[in-house]
Amino acid sequence: MESPRPEKVAVVDEVRTRLDEARAAVVTEYRGLSVADLAVLRKSLTAAGSEYKVFKNTLVRRAVDDSPHALLGELLVGPTAIAFVHGDVGAVAKTLRDFSRTNSHLVVKGGVLDGTLLSPAQLGALADLPSREVLLARVAGALQAPLAQLASLFQALPRNLAYGLKALLDERGGVPVEAAPAAPEPEAAAPEPEAAAPEPEAAAPEPEAAAPEPEQSGQDAAFDAG
Repeated sequence: MESPRPEKVAVVDEVRTRLDEARAAVVTEYRGLSVADLAVLRKSLTAAGSEYKVFKNTLVRRAVDDSPHALLGELLVGPTAIAFVHGDVGAVAKTLRDFSRTNSHLVVKGGVLDGTLLSPAQLGALADLPSREVLLARVAGALQAPLAQLASLFQALPRNLAYGLKALLDERGGVPVEAAPAAPEPEAAAPEPEAAAPEPEAAAPEPEAAAPEPEQSGQDAAFDAG
């Protein structure tokens, strides 16, 4: 069996290496495109993060046989050019779709992304998605307002907390005076002595002696005698 020529072996190795290094690969048919058209398309795809190369189908089949890119084999019909995607797959799909709208000679056949075969319709759906930069800008915009509000909340929290505490204290009559520590209870006092017996009440004063009766006069005596 004749050994393949070194030039073909080099092409097969190049295709295999490009597929291994790419995030995705999109297969197109370029029949009818002029050299000038291909140059414009290649420039647009380079700006989108892709390399656009033309290879013979037989050599590409050899490169993808028994590899993770074997699904590309069924797309290799007609004059084939492959877009090796290193950037945003959606951006490359959009570039190919937009070019095909103005030049019908370009036919997008499908592609492979992460070992999955993509149909032309699926690539078209990827083309309709916003670019990675637009998506990141939207996400950043969606997060910016809540983050700004959160930062403002954190900044105002100590101030508002102080206002709230002051209002609560004013409502309750001001800052409470810290209670002094309770004095220890005194030890039990010694039992008081029994109460002394009550002093006798003072004796009632004796009545004054009756005044001596006046001596009877002689007249009174005579009357008594009579």
